[in-house]
Order: sequence, then structure tokens, then C-alpha cells
Amino acid sequence: MNKFQEVLQGEKPVLVDFYASWCGPCQQLAPELKKLAERMGDRMRVIKVDVDKNPDAASHYGVLGVPTLILFRKGELLWRQSGAMSAEQLEQIVSGLTG
Repeated sequence: MNKFQEVLQGEKPVLVDFYASWCGPCQQLAPELKKLAERMGDRMRVIKVDVDKNPDAASHYGVLGVPTLILFRKGELLWRQSGAMSAEQLEQIVSGLTG
């Protein structure tokens, strides 16, 4: 099992941001994800995956557009959505799904 899969299998929820460096909405989302990570502290992890550098991971999770956010806990996919969102919206979703 690779490191990425190990992280997804953990107890702590993991929000994965599939992004591309050339993507405008991805760049808009980046500071929101940083805010979310600061607000959530050690209750969750935020991981960024560049689809151009990691096409196998993007393909494995059926990522066709960027940004795509996928929330995992204990290896289970809890939620996914494409498009940029605010830190507040993301916090509500994550908190609602993970308690």
C-alpha cells in the first residue's frame, strides 16, 4: 500500500483536492483550503494532488475535471464535488459528514 492509500485509510478524515497548476478555479480554491485546514486543525487533513503529475490517482478516482474535492475517512469515500467552494461551505460539509 502506498503512502497516499495509507493516509486515506486513517481514522482522521482526509479532504483530497485534485487540482492542476494551470486551472484558475483551482488557484481560487487554494486559499480557501488553507483556511479550512487552519480552522479544522488536527481534526482532519487536507491533501493536494496535481492531476498532471499523478494521472493514475486521478484516473483511479474518476476525476475528469479540476478542481475536484473528495472526502475520505477510513478509506471510505464520504463526499465528492467538482468546483471551487468557500472555506465556510467546506467546513459545514466536512463537519456534517464526520461529526
